[in-house]
Amino acid sequence: MINLLLFPIILPFLFAILLLFFKENVRLQRSLTIIGLLISLVASLFLVAKVKADGVQAVTLGSWPAPFGISMVSDMLSALLVTTTILITIFVVIYSFTSIGEGRERYFYYSAVLFMVTGVNGAFTTGDIFNMFVFFEVLLIASYVLIALGGEKKQLRESIKYVLVNVVSSALFVITVAFLYSVVGTLNMADISVKLMQIGPSGIVTVIAILMLIVFGIKGSIFPLYFWLPGSYAAPPIPVLALFGALLTKVGVYAIMRTYTLFFLSDIGFTHNFLLVLSLLTIIAGCIGALAYFDLKQIIIYNIVIAVGVILFGASVMNEAGISGAIFYLIHDMLIKGALFLLIGIIIHVTGTSNLRKMGGLMKTHAPLGWMYLIAAFGLAGIPPLSGFIGKLLIIKGAFEAGHIWGSLIILASSLIVLLSVIRIFIYAFWGEPQPLAVTGGKQSYRRLMMPAVVLVILSVLYGVGTEWLVPYMADASDVLLQPSIYIDAVLKE
Repeated sequence: MINLLLFPIILPFLFAILLLFFKENVRLQRSLTIIGLLISLVASLFLVAKVKADGVQAVTLGSWPAPFGISMVSDMLSALLVTTTILITIFVVIYSFTSIGEGRERYFYYSAVLFMVTGVNGAFTTGDIFNMFVFFEVLLIASYVLIALGGEKKQLRESIKYVLVNVVSSALFVITVAFLYSVVGTLNMADISVKLMQIGPSGIVTVIAILMLIVFGIKGSIFPLYFWLPGSYAAPPIPVLALFGALLTKVGVYAIMRTYTLFFLSDIGFTHNFLLVLSLLTIIAGCIGALAYFDLKQIIIYNIVIAVGVILFGASVMNEAGISGAIFYLIHDMLIKGALFLLIGIIIHVTGTSNLRKMGGLMKTHAPLGWMYLIAAFGLAGIPPLSGFIGKLLIIKGAFEAGHIWGSLIILASSLIVLLSVIRIFIYAFWGEPQPLAVTGGKQSYRRLMMPAVVLVILSVLYGVGTEWLVPYMADASDVLLQPSIYIDAVLKE
């Protein structure tokens, strides 16, 4: 039963390999992908229940005990993130049936998606810092395929930049892990934590902490390392953008949260305040970008940057309210970004453009799309009782408790700017006189695209309304981050 935590990693991997044999049979590829994801979802839900009932689950592969063997660890945070990842991927894949095009489907699109899910879930679950690098590479290689798939000029141009940035950050990751290993002599994350506690405050450990922040900051797009993100994410088709926006940056954010609550606790005065300043600069940079563009994709992409800043600000505060808020907001952002990217994909599908100035009057022709977009936009801005509200409220509470009044004010101001940026899309696209539409595939394809987007919006609303029901799970997730001993004991005493 304990190996349940490997299922959400192994199942997508096996189905991804299976799909490679059915290149030409698109219908079979679609069916197998959904079956694989649904079985993975059931396994991940069982895993959440198991972690809730029995605490942190750990399994060490091979016959070596921890810390010598490779540990996979599932606490409530990683179990919730794994479940959310699979859930979002299911809806993006259903959306892809109508929007991605058979040309891409034949060239291993679904395999690449499942390999990416394998890497994302592996990174969330691993208890070994070098294995985190390995899973990062798995998801990055799959994302290289997805960003270039279709071979449009813009995609190829941006994919070169994307690959170069990630190759540099991967090299830096290996160097940083080597530095860390030279100091502690272990790669097991629980064991690293124990060894670093024994070493105490040390200059080299602080340097390693900042290097780790740079490595994961490139992946998670924090200031000033987010420069590659707006162009690279805007290049591929909408389903790929939805997967990247909902999942990829969140792996970098999770890695920062995990390492900064488990390892780097000896010099919190410097490392966590440095993270706090960077997160606030990230929010400001994202706000400027969100207001500067008249392109649908760019506005929502810069909102990813804002959210990364908000989550990391909550994590850097290092108190219960801040960490709980960061976890709430992390899962909210995965759901709401998935929903929003699918919705703007439908707007682009209907109008034939992503330029706001060329749109108008969609409320008269596509009212349900307008209402769904408005609910998602309010959710993103954190209007109660929608899902963004509770996370942001807790983060601000944590900031006040820690005495970071300016940080709280910046986050409150950013909420208004987020609302302004998404309402601007609503005003330009849905108000005014209808423009000539460029619908391809008519009403039927529009309905097919709406279904997964609507379900994701409903899920995000339920996530906000059902906060009280989710609190015990979030409390378990934040307890492990606030008390590293829970994690360490589960791994080293299994």
